[in-house]
Amino acid sequence: MESRAKSFNPTKHLKEEFVSNLTGSSMLEIAALSTVVPVVVLLRHSLGSRSPSDLGHKDALSKRNRESLVSPKSWRAYMATLTMDYLCIIVPILLSFTVLSEWTYWWTILLTFSLVLSAAIKRFYSSLPSRVAPNSLRTDISLYRVYMMVVTCLCILAVDFRIFPRRYAKTETFGTGLMDLGVGSFVLANALVSRQARNISSVNLMTALRNTGPLIALGFGRLVSTAGVDYQVHVGEYGVHWNFFFTLAVVSLLTSIINISPKNCGILGFLILIGYQRCLVQGLNLYLISSERGSSIISQNKEGIFSIFGYWGMYLVGVQLGNYLFFGNRTSATERGKEWARRRVWIIAFLFWLFTIILDRHVERVSRRMCNLAYVTLVLAQNFQVLAILMLSDYVGGSKSSILEDAFNRNLLGSFLLANVLTGVVNLFFETLFASPLTSLAILLLYAYVLSVITGALEFYSIRLKFW
Repeated sequence: MESRAKSFNPTKHLKEEFVSNLTGSSMLEIAALSTVVPVVVLLRHSLGSRSPSDLGHKDALSKRNRESLVSPKSWRAYMATLTMDYLCIIVPILLSFTVLSEWTYWWTILLTFSLVLSAAIKRFYSSLPSRVAPNSLRTDISLYRVYMMVVTCLCILAVDFRIFPRRYAKTETFGTGLMDLGVGSFVLANALVSRQARNISSVNLMTALRNTGPLIALGFGRLVSTAGVDYQVHVGEYGVHWNFFFTLAVVSLLTSIINISPKNCGILGFLILIGYQRCLVQGLNLYLISSERGSSIISQNKEGIFSIFGYWGMYLVGVQLGNYLFFGNRTSATERGKEWARRRVWIIAFLFWLFTIILDRHVERVSRRMCNLAYVTLVLAQNFQVLAILMLSDYVGGSKSSILEDAFNRNLLGSFLLANVLTGVVNLFFETLFASPLTSLAILLLYAYVLSVITGALEFYSIRLKFW
């Protein structure tokens, strides 16, 4: 029975070693990569611009036209537009994380210059004053959440290939790798638009359990499936049994049953983070980074269980920031002034980058494994940087979103689950460690296209994968 399980994944231990004992990259490179993604998105939107005369027609103000590059009337037209989005957005992002990784800074400068030049040319040669309504805050938030998901889906498979730089993979203990930001970004993205941030009253315990039930089920499903096919799992990430879905479920459950005003959530969040950080520097960090594990369930899953304090604190801070920036006393993100919010998002991004540098140098280095205070501020800084750049869309011109973005936005969790399934299939049927650079890139491009097509098909036929 044991040999049969091992036959599913004969290179399991090699793959686990491939993502172990890594130290990450620099914060400057993380900031550069966090610039590449939104700039590529805005460039695509710029290419999809309409003329001012077209924008004056009533049909251009319909919901579908307002939020997409085109309104396809057939599957062929839809797929043609989706493929163009894939080529203009997904491919450049994927290349940035792989074959162009040695030229990250030059690539960032080139893309930024191209975007500025495109915006300047449009403004200079525009014969009529722009009558395009600015992107709503809701559109900007949706774009940010979509590309947080897209980058995650690309990285979870890319990390298994040698073409993906090891410095971008998750760090072992301390450091700043691109993939370290994944789970933190999920938590923050959910917090910014959560029920609490939108001033929707908290729910009782039974309702909270029912709402988090699907996440718990996904957590157990991942645990059983990975064990069943002997899939590689790096124990140092969350522990022996714990995983990403359990963390999301516990954080959601804790926040749902706490009846506290969103205007005070940040205070509670920072108190939790400061208290947790104090425990870390007084010796808890040594316990968490130790490879020794006892027989108890807590010791077996110490990283996942104790890091909940960090993620919960991050979530609470995100709730207050989302409420302050986007919702105020209302439940709609369109109520806050765009310019008012944009300025504050830029300031918040700058301040959190400053806090991260100070904490990393003088308190404790960034650690995703422990979810310490420096990691929380890093996640906040990086995510608000991406959001801040996306909020410059009004100065760039063009369309407000693309077919690809609409598709992912409709099925965020569904696309993530599909990406996990496809990643598992690729790993079980291909020896990713031994693939040549050309083969690796071809597989990643095909994987990304298949993911885009399936997600687009769900959108085209108005199918939404809702699990609760």
